[in-house]
This record gives sequence, C-alpha cells and structure tokens, in this order.
Amino acid sequence: MQAEQKPDRYVSFVGIEGDKNSRELIVMLRRHIDDPLKTNKFWDLFKGKLARVGKPDENSGRCLDELYLIHAYINNISELFELYDDQSALALLEKIEAESC
Repeated sequence: MQAEQKPDRYVSFVGIEGDKNSRELIVMLRRHIDDPLKTNKFWDLFKGKLARVGKPDENSGRCLDELYLIHAYINNISELFELYDDQSALALLEKIEAESC
C-alpha cells in the first residue's frame, strides 16, 4: 500500500490552495481581532495592513497579500490562536506553514 502523496511546496505548488487557505485563516483571525475585548494596538495596525492587501497604490507600490502577512506575523497569529484556544485556526495555520511558508 502506497503512502498518501502530499503536496510538496519544494517540488510544486500544484495541489496547494495557499491563497484560499490564507483568506480562510484571515477570516478566522478577524473573529478575534475585530472583537474590541480581544484586540490591541498591534492588531489595529495589522488590520491597516490587511486593508491594503491587493492595493499597491496604497502601499508604496508594493502589493501585499494575505499569505505574506501570515508568513510575516506567524508567531503573533499563533500566539493569539493559542491564547483563545482556537484549535481549528491553529490547525489551518500549521497547514499553511507546512505547505506555503
């Protein structure tokens, strides 16, 4: 019996839904950071970065995407999900890290 073939980002991104997974994770993250009882100055600034996703004219010509922001702030995002014991978000974050970061 052959082992299940998993996508390998070092070979090809075929079979990896990086953009879809990243957008889904941001929705999960927003459930926390949009809650006034859970947010702080850091997350307010992060939301400003999210608002500039796909808008290079608003970001000095640089086009941000959700995957880049997840990768850049993976530790902060992980800490937040751990703090609120969001296991489904942590699982998706781990998947994104393994497949795309």
